[in-house]
Formats: sequence, structure tokens, C-alpha cells
Amino acid sequence: MRDYLLTRRKLLVAAGSGVLGVALVNTVTACSSDSPETPSAAPASQPEADLGGWTRVNMSFVSAYLLIRGDEAAVVDLGVANSSDQIAEGLKAAGSGWNKVKHVVITHLHPDHAGGLEGLTADAKPTFYAGEGDAASIISDREITPVKDGTDIFGLRVVNTPGHTLGHISIFDSSLGVLVAGDALRTTGGGLNGSDPANTADLAQAAESVRKLATLDVKAILPGHGAPLTSGAADALHKLASTIS
Repeated sequence: MRDYLLTRRKLLVAAGSGVLGVALVNTVTACSSDSPETPSAAPASQPEADLGGWTRVNMSFVSAYLLIRGDEAAVVDLGVANSSDQIAEGLKAAGSGWNKVKHVVITHLHPDHAGGLEGLTADAKPTFYAGEGDAASIISDREITPVKDGTDIFGLRVVNTPGHTLGHISIFDSSLGVLVAGDALRTTGGGLNGSDPANTADLAQAAESVRKLATLDVKAILPGHGAPLTSGAADALHKLASTIS
């Protein structure tokens, strides 16, 4: 499993009436205050890491995650616009490709996670999912299926984790203990932290979501921003849940 890097493009997800879509603009505030404000050259791919069967696509300041099971694959988050080629590299390295991806889960509506709906390769013909609180506010020509807390997708459990956005969801792979946290958790800013306050819709809900995630049997945390936490993840999450407010 390898990390892959890509440059950032700035875009904006515009609200619509129940339809998803993405429009390019000149500037936008990203999910994390640690995000760079200008594109940077893509470094070489990073060393392999044990992510419990998952593959990280490292897009310099935000990550997508891949899971291949048999002849099918799932992708969680799509990065910024026109990121499908970088995700394709990760899929290829994992022995798969966009034509094998049957499920794409978007953790929330922010453009560094949902923006990759724009410019998505024609080979990608999955079912797209987003939390029922966010789905109607992302605009795209791709149909997005709203999902509720507890929904099963490809053997993965949807966990409602509002706060960062009102419809934010996380994904829990209970068979491996892997939590794909979107922006409900981050490892930027030193150690494990909750949603970046500067980009959080509801701080109280975000704190409650951290406490909810701490009830899961977590062995690894794969955040949208920052490096995966594969050692001591449960202890770090419990400590955060006990102190966050």
C-alpha cells in the first residue's frame, strides 16, 4: 500500500435543491487551517504503511482512502477537482482500478473532499453516497444517495458524526477496526484532535461526535487531514473524548 500525492486546485461546492455539483472559483477556505493556500509540486510517493488492508491516497494536505475486497473496491472521499488520476494510481498499486470501484463515500460537502466529483474519469461508475444532512448541498451531475447512521455499504458502517458539517459522516470497518474519520478527527496540530474549530459548523456537535466515535472498537484512525494513526489509536481517541468540550 502506498501513499500518492497530488496538487491542490481551488473550488467551491455550491448549494442546490437536492442535486450535487462542483464549480471552480479562484479562492476557497479548505476544511483545515493547516491546508496550504497555494498549489505545491507533488513529492515522490511515500513509504508503505500498514493501514489494516486500506490504502491511503495522500494528496499533500488531504487524503482519500481505498478498500479492495475481491473484485470490488470502495473509495472514501475524492479530494479536490480532477483528482481521479491520482486516485487511479493508488487503485492500480492495490491491484484494482476505477472500473472496479462500486462504492464512493463522501464524508462531507467541503470541496477538498467532494470536489473530486468534478473531472471524475468516465471509467468510474459507482454508487455515490453522502450523509443525508449534506447530500442535497453538493451539486454534481452524478446521483448521490443520502445515507443514515448505521447504513451498511460494502460491509462498512456509516456513523453520523455531525459538527464539522451538519451532515458529516465517518466510516467504520468493524472487521478490521479501521475508522475513516473524514474531518471529525485530524492528526494535524500535534497528536489526535477533533474537527478544526475554524472550519466547524457546530462545535458542540463536533465534540459529541468525538465521544461517539470513542465507543467504537477502533484499532486505526484514517483522518482526512494528517497522517493515519495506527498505533495507540484507541487510547488516543479515548483521551481526546474525555477532554474535548
